[in-house]
Amino acid sequence: MKTVQSMLAEAEAAVPRISPEEAKALVGRADVLFLDVREPPEVAASGKVPGALAIPRGLVEFRADPASAMHDKAFDRSKTVVAYCASGGRSALVGKTLKDMGYTNVRNLGGFKGWVDAGGSVEKS
Repeated sequence: MKTVQSMLAEAEAAVPRISPEEAKALVGRADVLFLDVREPPEVAASGKVPGALAIPRGLVEFRADPASAMHDKAFDRSKTVVAYCASGGRSALVGKTLKDMGYTNVRNLGGFKGWVDAGGSVEKS
């Protein structure tokens, strides 16, 4: 039986971490999708990485799958996907899911607070 800890360990092993400094160089690039997987009230309270697509963790699979009626055209398997959440757990799990769905270049930025603390820009919604 899997536990949350074992699922997180598996996800963190599959999805490389990216530092806020590395991520800053990727903001605004057409070949990169920043993905905020926090819940809408979290994003509304703190803002997000400029240009990030805000999709709660529970909907990512539906938005990422081109065969889904809910598909979001921002998802493209040729792009680098940089996921983040509040502390890095949800984004690790989403990253592993995206890899399982054929997205090959996925990174986990971890927590939004780390982005802000490193001087990352914030877009208010």
